[in-house]
Amino acid sequence: MKTRKIIMILAIILVIVLIGTVAYTEYKKFTYEVKNPIATMEIEGLGTMKIELYPDQAPNTVANFITLANRGFYDGLTFHRIVKDFMAQGGDKDGTGSGSPTLSDIEDGGSETEEYAIKGEFVQNGFNQNSIRHEKGVISMARSDYSQMGLYEEGYNSAGSQFFIMTGDNASLNGYYAAFGKVVEGMDVLDKLNETEVTTSEDSSDTEASTPVNPPVITSVRVDTFGVDYGKPETVTPFDYNSYLQQLYSGLSY
Repeated sequence: MKTRKIIMILAIILVIVLIGTVAYTEYKKFTYEVKNPIATMEIEGLGTMKIELYPDQAPNTVANFITLANRGFYDGLTFHRIVKDFMAQGGDKDGTGSGSPTLSDIEDGGSETEEYAIKGEFVQNGFNQNSIRHEKGVISMARSDYSQMGLYEEGYNSAGSQFFIMTGDNASLNGYYAAFGKVVEGMDVLDKLNETEVTTSEDSSDTEASTPVNPPVITSVRVDTFGVDYGKPETVTPFDYNSYLQQLYSGLSY
């Protein structure tokens, strides 16, 4: 009889412990706040910027940037285009503004020759989740623009590795480019970047002074995800503009 009472008491205690454990686990799930990933960007001679990324606004864009950064893609690249009080653009492995990443840049065993792009996560491209405004300090994805040819979707889905950081506010970009984060530390570094000496490109069609005399070098970019796996980005085959033009003009008769 005494043994039975002891067993019952132990059983009750066990049930109480189990209930408490489950309740605590559910409470932690309910109250746990996932931190946004933080990118640390080192710029040679200028300093360090910390950029908070917003996966709730542009999930695939963030996944792409994290993957490239943490695989060392951006290390040693430059800011190849800077327009004072507008933006500073970098992330092109060719350093010219025309380079694209390949599948090998985001996955082991990926093709070293097959280029990739990602879909634009912004309103004009049918993505209504992104409400980030292009204000000073915001980082956004660079892309091609074929709108003069009537090829809107091809341009909207042409981002790869190149990004730009706003050095001033520009509302005309809102809804047309995939903003995905903002500088939260090191605005003084961004101001120094904005003051980089630039000149007009040798390309006669470009009359804007935007080519750095000494392109600032990105020493490294690494992203702390605080233990969250954002996965590999979903990719698309980039539009081949040169092939398009060849096909277009080969079909013309004179």
